[in-house]
Amino acid sequence: MYSPILALLITLSASARQPVKDTTHHQLFTAGVASGLIGGLYDGFYPIDSLQTKGDFGLGAPDKIDGELLFLNGKAYQTQYTGKTTEVSHKQQLTPFSMVNFFHADMIFTVQQPMDKAALYHYLDSLLPNMNGMYAIHIRGRFSSLKTRAFPPVHEPPYPSLASMLDKQCFFQFNSCRGDLVGYRLPPYMDNTNIAGYHFHYLSDKKDAGGHIVDVVTSDVVIAISILDSYTVQIPSSPAFDHFDFKKNRQEDIKSVERGLK
Repeated sequence: MYSPILALLITLSASARQPVKDTTHHQLFTAGVASGLIGGLYDGFYPIDSLQTKGDFGLGAPDKIDGELLFLNGKAYQTQYTGKTTEVSHKQQLTPFSMVNFFHADMIFTVQQPMDKAALYHYLDSLLPNMNGMYAIHIRGRFSSLKTRAFPPVHEPPYPSLASMLDKQCFFQFNSCRGDLVGYRLPPYMDNTNIAGYHFHYLSDKKDAGGHIVDVVTSDVVIAISILDSYTVQIPSSPAFDHFDFKKNRQEDIKSVERGLK
């Protein structure tokens, strides 16, 4: 015989076994390995629609490069090497490297004085005293100037390293613009699997321009910071990855690619 009281007790017992704390917003998910991307692992392996189940905020690289990826408010955008920026419509599109999290603002700051990139990073450092912490950072507002870049596509393996393609970067300059910077500050122990330090991509308010940040001067911005406490790395399953030389020190290449300078 059905007993409402027994059913209620079973439901309460099951609920009690469920974890109370929701840690989803504190987890970073990475598809691919950053030093592999730097060294030429450009073939996509992880679908963007699957990536969007792991986070609504983040950045990455498209399949066989051709620009930059940015994830904001659950949508994915690609800035191609031509500068054309569009929402990713083919959700089965693959990425060789991307990192995402579900963004939740743990801290919010409004900054109205102008800051160049060095001053911005110094200010962020003052807000983030834990040098070994992981942080997702969303900066939204007006910028006096922005310089971004995008790499062209590659076609036939073996692919050149990103550092050897620096002379093929396409740069884009924006003045008196509005939009979003999506990025992270990650600690040194995450270098190689991810990219240590600051790493930002840009998306304009009109969603028609973007790219990897090379230089920036803020004007009037709101900075939101999400504190992360764990990360997962999904590695590819391919012969190229299986035989890739991860023993090679690529730290200088990573720095050069990040700055956009040889």
